[in-house]
Amino acid sequence: MHGVRILILILLAWSAEGLRAGDAGPSAAVTDRANLPEVLRWANDAEGGAPYIFHPPDHPDQLAGFEVELAEALCARLGCRSRFVQYNWANLIPGLRQGGNFDIVIAALERTPENLAQVAMSRPYFTFGQQLVTRASDTGLRSLGDLAGRRVGVLASTLSHRLVTRHAGIEARVYDENVNYFRDLELGRIDAVLTDSPIAEVHLRDRPALRRAGPTFAPSHYAIAVPTTATALLARIDEALGSLITDGTLERIYRRHGLWDATQAGLVTWNAEATGTPDGQPATTETRTAGATRGGAGSAWRYLPILLEAAVTTLWVTLASMTLAVAWGLALALARCHGPRLLRPLAVAYIEVFRGTPLLLQLYFIYFGLAQALGWRLSAGVAAVLTLGLNYAANEAENLRAGLEAVPRGQTEAALALGMSPALTLRRVLLPQALRISLPGMTNDLIALFKDSSIVSVIGLVELTKEFLIRSLDAGDYVGLGLLTAAIYLAMGHAASRAARALERRLRA
Repeated sequence: MHGVRILILILLAWSAEGLRAGDAGPSAAVTDRANLPEVLRWANDAEGGAPYIFHPPDHPDQLAGFEVELAEALCARLGCRSRFVQYNWANLIPGLRQGGNFDIVIAALERTPENLAQVAMSRPYFTFGQQLVTRASDTGLRSLGDLAGRRVGVLASTLSHRLVTRHAGIEARVYDENVNYFRDLELGRIDAVLTDSPIAEVHLRDRPALRRAGPTFAPSHYAIAVPTTATALLARIDEALGSLITDGTLERIYRRHGLWDATQAGLVTWNAEATGTPDGQPATTETRTAGATRGGAGSAWRYLPILLEAAVTTLWVTLASMTLAVAWGLALALARCHGPRLLRPLAVAYIEVFRGTPLLLQLYFIYFGLAQALGWRLSAGVAAVLTLGLNYAANEAENLRAGLEAVPRGQTEAALALGMSPALTLRRVLLPQALRISLPGMTNDLIALFKDSSIVSVIGLVELTKEFLIRSLDAGDYVGLGLLTAAIYLAMGHAASRAARALERRLRA
C-alpha cells in the first residue's frame, strides 16, 4: 500500500512537470488555480452589437457573440465560472482600474500603447484592421485622404477615432455604439464610416447601399484587459488563451461567426518580444512619454482649447433649444389658459407626455424614428435642438402658466373696462408681469439645459461632456480635466444667471 502511494505521488509529480514543460495536450485546463476567483466576472457592453455581444431576436433573454463564447471557453479552460457584467463601453478601463465591479474586460479593447499605459493586457485573441465604408454611389472615395472636408463617423475612444482626428480637414462625428453611424451613412447625414473590420463585415452583409472603400489598413489586435497588479491572473489568462488558440477552439468560435481568415492564424505565433511595441507599431514620442505625463498636474491645461471648442457646441445647442422652448412654451401656456376649449386638453396632454417620458427616448424617436417612419433626415444639430426645445417647452409652459395665473384678475378687468381688447390686455398687461414672475424658474431651466445638453452625444455631436470623456480616457486624468470642464460649465451657467438678473432688473423698472 505504501508503495502504491509513492507511485501515485511520482506520477502526479511527473504529470505536473510535463504540463509545465508544455507536454500536456492543448485542451488541458490551466494547471495552477492560485489567484483565480471561483467566479470570473468579465465586463462588456451589450450595446456593442454583433458580432461581439448582442441579444438574438429569437432569444432576447440570452447573450450571443464571439466574445461571449470566448469568455465562456476561457473560463472553462481556467476552471472557474463565468459571469457577465454590463458596463458602459467608454468607461470599461476606468472601471477596471477602480476595481470592485469586475475582474477582467473582454470587449474589443485594442492592444495599443494608450491602453497599455493604463491596464495590463493579455496576448491578442483577435486580429483586425481599419475598414473605410462609404455609400455604394460614392465610388470616388477610397481612402481617408479622399475625405477632406467630409464627415466621417467613428466610435468614441477607438483607434478609428484617433486615425480620423490626425487627418486635418476631416470632420469626425463621434458615436457611442457601432450601429447608428451606418444608419446615418445610409441616410446621407455623414459621408463615410471608419470602423474595425469585424464590424464592417457584419453590417455590410445586409446593407447593399454601402460598400467597402479600399482594403483594410492599420492592423491591430484585441486583447483581454486586467488590472496592472493582477500579474498572476494575467499569466493564467495568457496560458488559457494559448491553449484555446493552439487546439482550434478559437478557430471554431470565429468560423461560427464568419470571422476566421488567414490573419487570425498568426495568433499562434504572436510574440510580444518579437514585435517590440504593441501590435508592431513604431513607438512615437507621445507613446514613450505617455506614462510620464499621464495625469500630471499641468497636463490638463493642454486640453483647454479643445474643451473650449466643444463648449461652443454646448452653448449654441443650449441657447437655440431654450429659445424654442420659451416660444413654444408660451404658446402652450396661452392655449391652456386663454385658448379655445378644444385646445386646452391638447396642451395638457402635450405637457404630460413630454414631462413624463425620458429625454433620451425622445431624442432617439426624433432623430432615428422620424427618419425611419417618415423619411425626415434631420441633421444631428437640428434633431438635438428640436428634441431639447420640445422637451423643455413643457416646463416653460408650466412656468409661464404660473406667472399668468399669479397676475391679479382685477388688472384684466380694469384693462377691459378701459376699452382694451383681450389681445392688447394680454400683450400689455398680463405677459410683461407673467414673464417677470416666471423668470427665476426659467433661469433655473436654462442652467439645467446646459447640463442636459450632454445627452446629444449619443447622436454624434461632440459637446463639452463628451469631449471630457474622450480626453480623460486618452490622458488618464479625471481630476484635472474634470475640474477644468466643471469650471467651463460654471462660467457658462454664471453668465446665464447674470444675464437673467439683468433682465429681471429691467422688467422690474
